[in-house]
Amino acid sequence: MSCSRILSRRTLPLLSESIPQRPSRPRWTAGSIQARSTSATSSAAEQQRQERRAQQLLHQKRIVETHERARQAFKQRNRSLFYYTSAVIITVVGVSYAAVPAYRAFCSATGFSGTPMTDATKYTADRLVPTAESPSNKRITVRFAAESSDMLPWSFVPQQREIKVLPGETALAFYTATNKSKEDLIGIATYNVTPGKIAPYFAKVECFCFEEQKLLAGETVDLPILFFIDKDYLDDPSMKGVDDVVLNYVFFKAKRDTAGQLVPVGVQEGVDVHDVSTPNIIR
Repeated sequence: MSCSRILSRRTLPLLSESIPQRPSRPRWTAGSIQARSTSATSSAAEQQRQERRAQQLLHQKRIVETHERARQAFKQRNRSLFYYTSAVIITVVGVSYAAVPAYRAFCSATGFSGTPMTDATKYTADRLVPTAESPSNKRITVRFAAESSDMLPWSFVPQQREIKVLPGETALAFYTATNKSKEDLIGIATYNVTPGKIAPYFAKVECFCFEEQKLLAGETVDLPILFFIDKDYLDDPSMKGVDDVVLNYVFFKAKRDTAGQLVPVGVQEGVDVHDVSTPNIIR
């Protein structure tokens, strides 16, 4: 054995120990490449699913918000409709409730439909001074008439047939009502004057008309009326020759309507309760 071989055998291990070893590279096999590809594909698919899920949730949220806005708008519209409807109903009920008193006040203030005047401004002291009787200013004859509906078993008559008055002169008259039934009854009286054109000048200071009159079974009451004919009657050319007036009262059985107002029973539908000069009483 030569010296060179012996030297080489002794030095090779030392050289191998001094030279750093390179890390071994992984060996790419077909199986490992396929596994990595499958893992990457799965990650991408999962990310896509998450994105689709997020988009679906966002879409559902928008739908819910849209439905909620529509519901709130519908609720607000219903609330507004309820308020408007309630206001209309209240207005109609109020107008209906006030219609009868308003109509009476209108008739009393204007003498419409033969209704005697009840304007309080005509009750001043200068209006209640009788005018002097003269050939051109004769006394006016006021006749009294009375009747009651057959639905109201009352006897209703005037205590005097007529009174003669001068313009501006107050006069007091009485009617008598008797309840002939065996039960308590409520009556209400309507009235008018004839001819109707004198109604604006026929003023009542005290009257029992359009007021609840409750009579016990068999009870009799006296009902007063204080009236006068206004002095303006003399200044109206259309009143020339009008010297005979009829004051007519009709008593009806009364009931309360839906508004709580007392209304006559026994008047034909559509007929003005003031129009008692025609046979409008139900028999």
